[in-house]
Amino acid sequence: MEPGLVDPFNRRIEYVRVSVTDRCDLRCTYCLPPGHHDFIEPEHWLTFDEIERVIRAFTELGVYRVRLTGGEPLTRHKLPELAARLNALPRLEDLSLSTNGVQLKKQAQALWQAGVKRINVSLDSLQPARFAAITGGGKLDKVLDGLAAASAAGLHPVKINMVVMNGVNDDEVEDMVRYCIEHDFTLRLIETMPMGDTGRTASSHYLDLEVVRRRLEERFELVPAVMPGGRSRRPASRDTGTSMYGGGPARYVGIAGTNLRIGFITPISRHFCETCNRVRLSADGALYLCLGQDDKVELRPLLRAGIGDGDLKDTIRAAIARKPERHEFREQPQKIVRFMSRTGG
Repeated sequence: MEPGLVDPFNRRIEYVRVSVTDRCDLRCTYCLPPGHHDFIEPEHWLTFDEIERVIRAFTELGVYRVRLTGGEPLTRHKLPELAARLNALPRLEDLSLSTNGVQLKKQAQALWQAGVKRINVSLDSLQPARFAAITGGGKLDKVLDGLAAASAAGLHPVKINMVVMNGVNDDEVEDMVRYCIEHDFTLRLIETMPMGDTGRTASSHYLDLEVVRRRLEERFELVPAVMPGGRSRRPASRDTGTSMYGGGPARYVGIAGTNLRIGFITPISRHFCETCNRVRLSADGALYLCLGQDDKVELRPLLRAGIGDGDLKDTIRAAIARKPERHEFREQPQKIVRFMSRTGG
């Protein structure tokens, strides 16, 4: 095992989010504009062999968590096959998936058998008409059926990701809390981010989640939450301070008398850059070092030119040495012109 990856700000990089496609079967208002067709051509997507090779290099450098994302990852043909290949890597401890849930009913069992044990599902509304408006015509029933299939298949925990938007769906937070209590899901509330034109438009509905937290405190008894650690036996992160319950940026609380955990993800009101432990690999092989910056390293040309394993690791090390200290969503909301779907979750 080689020494771990540590960036210039002494953050240990332990987590890679892998986008397998920038395409999606929904058009959420904060992610993709209606009628958008400027997608990466499939021949430019990394192949499963290329993804496996990159992730093998990362795991040999100390990364032990991987999340499959998109776009919508379940639109990538034979995704469970890729999951099984990554799950077989000897140093990978935790493999998870982010999805909109539309195709989850058909694939939940195959994903679990392939080694995906936990998932995040985007769900911004429990009202069919509102859900359709937010997602560009999505059918709420398909997502709810997918969530039921995920639970039946044994995927756990199932996390619900709700982007809270002022005047759009903020009146549903309490309903989502009750829904997650009923179904034994974890709830994660997320602030809007100014990614691309759609993200900046959605940010006109930005809501500081501290306001939501105070509102929840009036209705429920919030208590401290210590999150268990998925498949990893490692202790709560010594380097980043982040919860090992997914190795992510959420700050969790519980509700007394229930099993519910609520996570608050606050990239704008209270950024968590000092604890960032991740990088993102886009569908076309660009290694993004920060969601809110343009720093990236193009790996696809190197892979297709026959780069050796040692040089690939050196390239990854050099990339991590360029990881910026923080995003500038608040200071420069116009800076990132790419859509969220292009970067990958």
